Amino acid sequence: MKFETILEEIDGFGRFQIAILILLCTSRMVLPCHFLLNNFIAAVPPHHCDISTLEKSSEELFRNLTQEQKLTVSLPVREDGEPKSCEMFAEPQFQLLSNSSNRTDLPTVWCQSGWVYDNSTFISTLATEWNLVCDKKSLTKTTNTIFFVGVTIGALAFGFFCDKYGRKTMLLVSYILSIVFGFSSTFANSYILFAVLRFFTGFSLTGISIISIVLTIEWADISHRSTIGVIGSLAWSVGYMLLAGMAFLLTDWRTLTMTVTAPLGFAVLTWWWIPESARWLLANGKVERAQFYLDKCANINRRQKLSREKLETLSNIEVQENQAKNYTYFHLVKTPRMRWLTFLLGIVWYGVASTYYGISLNITGFGLNMYLTHFIYGAIEVPAKLTIYCFLNIIGRRKCQSGTLLLTGICIGINIFIPKDLWHMRAIVATLGKGLSEASFTTIFLYTTELYPTVTRQNGLGYTSFVSRLGVSIAPLILLLEDVWTLLPQIILCSLAIISGLVALLLPETLNVKLPETIDDIENPRKKDVSKESSPIFLEVKSQLG
Repeated sequence: MKFETILEEIDGFGRFQIAILILLCTSRMVLPCHFLLNNFIAAVPPHHCDISTLEKSSEELFRNLTQEQKLTVSLPVREDGEPKSCEMFAEPQFQLLSNSSNRTDLPTVWCQSGWVYDNSTFISTLATEWNLVCDKKSLTKTTNTIFFVGVTIGALAFGFFCDKYGRKTMLLVSYILSIVFGFSSTFANSYILFAVLRFFTGFSLTGISIISIVLTIEWADISHRSTIGVIGSLAWSVGYMLLAGMAFLLTDWRTLTMTVTAPLGFAVLTWWWIPESARWLLANGKVERAQFYLDKCANINRRQKLSREKLETLSNIEVQENQAKNYTYFHLVKTPRMRWLTFLLGIVWYGVASTYYGISLNITGFGLNMYLTHFIYGAIEVPAKLTIYCFLNIIGRRKCQSGTLLLTGICIGINIFIPKDLWHMRAIVATLGKGLSEASFTTIFLYTTELYPTVTRQNGLGYTSFVSRLGVSIAPLILLLEDVWTLLPQIILCSLAIISGLVALLLPETLNVKLPETIDDIENPRKKDVSKESSPIFLEVKSQLG
């Protein structure tokens, strides 16, 4: 007897499961707002050197000049005619007022008195607050890397503690920590303090990310797992689009950060109605609490309550199989098939996350307003999720995972060869690639929860989240490589997508397969009739999962 048998009796996709999705909706919408927040709070507006030192040195001559003339005699210009951002003339060049074309060989120096920023788009950003420009411009990307390093470490921590202390308890911990560090970061008075607080914000938010998906999947039956996964992930897309609107209206980075954190206060209130995972409770011998939540599920779904004897029988079976073990990350690599599964998933997750965020964090260079680009990137995710939902139940998880990654890589590769003058075409291809990368992300979350057994599922998601966030942490640094060679970031992201797409073909299919409960279900799968399958490799991996 397996947990799916119980779900069939109390309805594995009813009003109870929909209620869980709704209760987790608010917190899941906050995630993209923080994960992509750096696109706006770390934006670098147009700027040039502060020329006040030159004005003071020639105060009488500067007095009768217009602002445009002052800039002409004080700043060198780029090829497009705009003032250079990091250089100024060593001395005022008044001869340029009569012959502005002769600017060659004029001595220049680095900005001496700071910078003047164009505040027409942003009132305040990290760059304007702490002058993160010129030789410090990489620090704007570094804040994103620091945030995702926190997410990476948080994935390991929450993965372990969720399997040990339960999903619901650690979800509350994640809520409270995210609120504390999220609001604290808005009061930072130095870049270093802000970076530290963003690290802990990322650490805290990752608990919401991995717990919410596990809770919804573990309460769903086999035939509706993909439905639950896709519907739940729509909250991410809604939050993605809302961030563009909030950033457009709130152009001060402190106000924007506080605004995207505030909904977690409401999420704490909804936490009281979120159920613990009955799968986890039974796997850990907590029959009485499992009975409480299962009875509540049966009542809300208008089904008959389960007998205590049936639950005790199932719990005893799983407890005996688990042998009262405390499962750790070591169990992900302790046995041969688990080790191979963990290795393959690590590669795929790294590729999925790197390409998704490599595209998402690059919202300039397509000839569109940055807010509009961000909104379009979020909007394309909705049809992408709905489309992948149809294909998940038709062609299976493995082909969807591999196909979306390979097509994402192809889109990135095509944009390498499209001239920048054809920005309309580049924007269309980039948007298509963004939709495909989102489809691959939606698939891998569902796919991973179906591949790992219940006793190590949260640890498994913690590990894969760690690997993916490692890729995300490096993604902003990959984008910095355009200073070395403009095409290098796209070539790297294209290669990652294609390689991980090919690796995904080695994973087993999980369509219409019962969730494994224990490691023994992976290592010693039950035999099944596979006479109707056509591919030898497909036969082997299907039989391995039983």
